[in-house]
Amino acid sequence: MLYRNTRLRSLSLAACSIAAPLLAQSAITDNMAFGEHIHGTVRDPLGAVVANAHIELISDGHVRTSANSNARGVYDVVATHTGPYIVRATAPSFDATDTPVKVLRLASDMRLDLTLATPTDTQQVSVTATGTATPEAQIGASLTILSTEDLTDKLEVQDPLRLIAGVQITQTGQMGGTSGLNIRGGDTDANKLLIDGVSANQIGGGVEFANLASVGISSIEVLREPNSALYGSDALAGVVALTSTRAALTPLPLFTYAGDGGNFRTYRNEVTGSEVYRQFDLYSAFARVDTRNSLPNSKFHNATYAGNFGYAPNAANDLRFTTRQIAVSGGQPGAIALNGIADDGIEKEQDHYYTGTWDNQATTRWHNLLRYGGIRLNSTYYTGAPTGIPDGFGDYDGAVVTITGANGYSVTGQTAFQFGPATPFVSVTKRDFVYAQTDYRLNPHVVALGGFKYENESGSSGNQGTSPETIQRGNYSYTIQFSGDFFNRLFYSVGTGLEDNGLFGFAGTPRASLAYYLLRPSSNGLFTGTKLHGSFGKGIKEPSIFQQSNSLVSADPTATPLGPETSRTFDGGLDQQLLNGRVRLGVTYFHNEFTNVIQDVPNSALSAFPKVDPAKYPYGVYLNASSFRAQGIEFESEYRINSHLFARGGYTYTDAVVQKSFATAASGTDFPTIAIGAYAPLAGARPFRIAPHTGYFGVNYSRSKFYTSLTGTLVGRRDDSTFASDTSFGNTMLLPNRNLLGAYQRLELNGGYRITPRVSVYTDIQNLLSEHYFEAFGYPSLPLTFRSGIKLNFGGESWKWN
Repeated sequence: MLYRNTRLRSLSLAACSIAAPLLAQSAITDNMAFGEHIHGTVRDPLGAVVANAHIELISDGHVRTSANSNARGVYDVVATHTGPYIVRATAPSFDATDTPVKVLRLASDMRLDLTLATPTDTQQVSVTATGTATPEAQIGASLTILSTEDLTDKLEVQDPLRLIAGVQITQTGQMGGTSGLNIRGGDTDANKLLIDGVSANQIGGGVEFANLASVGISSIEVLREPNSALYGSDALAGVVALTSTRAALTPLPLFTYAGDGGNFRTYRNEVTGSEVYRQFDLYSAFARVDTRNSLPNSKFHNATYAGNFGYAPNAANDLRFTTRQIAVSGGQPGAIALNGIADDGIEKEQDHYYTGTWDNQATTRWHNLLRYGGIRLNSTYYTGAPTGIPDGFGDYDGAVVTITGANGYSVTGQTAFQFGPATPFVSVTKRDFVYAQTDYRLNPHVVALGGFKYENESGSSGNQGTSPETIQRGNYSYTIQFSGDFFNRLFYSVGTGLEDNGLFGFAGTPRASLAYYLLRPSSNGLFTGTKLHGSFGKGIKEPSIFQQSNSLVSADPTATPLGPETSRTFDGGLDQQLLNGRVRLGVTYFHNEFTNVIQDVPNSALSAFPKVDPAKYPYGVYLNASSFRAQGIEFESEYRINSHLFARGGYTYTDAVVQKSFATAASGTDFPTIAIGAYAPLAGARPFRIAPHTGYFGVNYSRSKFYTSLTGTLVGRRDDSTFASDTSFGNTMLLPNRNLLGAYQRLELNGGYRITPRVSVYTDIQNLLSEHYFEAFGYPSLPLTFRSGIKLNFGGESWKWN
């Protein structure tokens, strides 16, 4: 809601025109009277009409024609020729708005309603929260939108996500190490990841953020609450939606090259190309990054291709195909601080995401969407030569180490490191789906939405050369939702979803949100733009392949099968503008309940199930056995000091506690008076790795050809486990869970300079203080790292080098 970057204020509004068909009474259509016009209504972020706005049609970099809106906000511009246009709207006390590329064919009309924003109320358009394009000012849910500017110079999607209230990233080690995202205390597998509308989760909700490069991504939406009403399973704690970059409107094809290098033998190359030709737009990008990191056996590379191809036969229809292919490979040295020796593990992954979408505006009130998409995820983990100290029985031990937690407790000893010869572990996820949506504006203030999705998912996991554990599910989802406003001041969205999952059957997921303006946004006044907001929702998450194959019912057919994990959340808060809107403040209270959480019941606790033979399940079984609560407060702020300098910051307090758990205190530790959870937190403790205190800040400066920013992520102490067994497979290498992980401050400095319109240079420095810290206990993070490079543009306005 408050996280913004003002350097690209006008571009952040570019998508606002998409929202107009569903926010006003009319929309893009070609079934009107024949003519050569673009016309519509200009409105402010809350839907009020804007009179005397100036509208320009821009093609090939030139203003072709213009007009002004009348007292009712209506404009009508006569086009001069067929082809692609950008429509720009300006008005006193408002920021300029450039629409995405629109293709106009002569002998047809285009209806295009526009939404402006005040300089004090930067607005972007979200689809994730409501399913229809809606200006963010009208959304009551907790939502953050990151623009292209926020991804500048970033290698990975996870980097800008660290600078959002209520969001915590945890990476096991250095670049390429497994990275998970927690939203408001939820688990790392409790978030729906969408790439151009395609669910990118593994079966069971897992997402590997370490593999997601920033190349080809134009915006990221982060919804900090469940939305299973729209997105079904896995939207348990929140939704992260990535949108692919589209081709820019330039007279000639535009090509870019960026190359940089840094310490730890890190280098990156990126090439992009885009073209808009008549009704076609084409965009392609490829990037590869290689690094050796700072630890043994941690070499990593990521090669990513992204494509976005569109065809608009007329103003009412848009056909689009997107694809994203990822190939990564990296060494996995493991918890080297615990073992004293780097593991020889290697993980490789090849992922493919694709979607085809037909977007249709049938009439001025009726909009339709039809989408087909799928994913193919293939990962392999294997260990090379045996590593460690032979124990004489075919296994290998770690070195003698002393490990000390941030809580002050220490132990000295050796871990059980590797167990005999290892075979590669292979995991495969396949998912194909069809989604159909229709939404209809009943009147100027009410939109009704209905949706249906069929999803076929299958997968397998297991050691290579053995019979893998396989599953196949056919899932059906149904959605109905109503959204709208009263008097352009009270905005609402209410709906529900029904999920018919191939494993656990039916589940209902209602949700609702409200936003009310006590004071409307304005560029004048010490105290203005007062917004109250709140939301409620329920979410679900399906079990993973491994959990289903090793569930309690697989060991005892009379037991209850695995059901969905569930959540129930609500939040409420206040956003306030001060000093003529230059300062924005926000505070939000959230309360999340996560129930029926699937937990591994260890072998030592299987005696509670008489029909289960513990000898057959040395690693335990899974069942819905855990629950926890996470509540807290988020503070967000931003201050536009002047036209060149912008500051922002935030703080989140999260009070999370495990309410129910099958985990029992480990026996035989060096701390007999302290209850320790070896593999899971005990009831009454915090969930592992969830920090009670997190914060962020950023200061951005831009002027003419130069820009720079200093950002910081601040994370307090967290509970965790060493997850280690000693050489006798005992618990003497465990430490007390409470505050085991230390606090850390992760600072980043970057900047760039445009030498000519075609040539730019840039630098990025991470962990500026070279702090030694663990995001996951035992996995050292990178010390100070830097990259410097050059970016070249070819084509676009001309082929001249200038």
